[in-house]
Amino acid sequence: MSEPIVAVDLFRTVMAAAGGRCQCTGQCGQPHAKSSGRCSREHDSYAGKHGGPVRLMAAAADPALTDREAAALPADRLRAWCPGCFTDTRRSRRTAEPAAEQGGLFDL
Repeated sequence: MSEPIVAVDLFRTVMAAAGGRCQCTGQCGQPHAKSSGRCSREHDSYAGKHGGPVRLMAAAADPALTDREAAALPADRLRAWCPGCFTDTRRSRRTAEPAAEQGGLFDL
């Protein structure tokens, strides 16, 4: 199994808890209907006929956290994510929740 260069023990703990499979259950916007509501991507498997190998990552269960906040989380607050689900979940959360620091910039 391929592993990251740093935080290997943390990565192994998260992957063992996830069974080596992405833990997205639709937060990315996809229903994952063909795989009983959970993403079917598995670590080190292939994404399809034309896709390369899938490399899961141990990332915050709440992708809205900043990278700094996520880096300090313990293993029980992390999830196994495939890059596609993580990116789509992060993107959907950013567009759904307007940033508070805009300070009424677009209020009319």
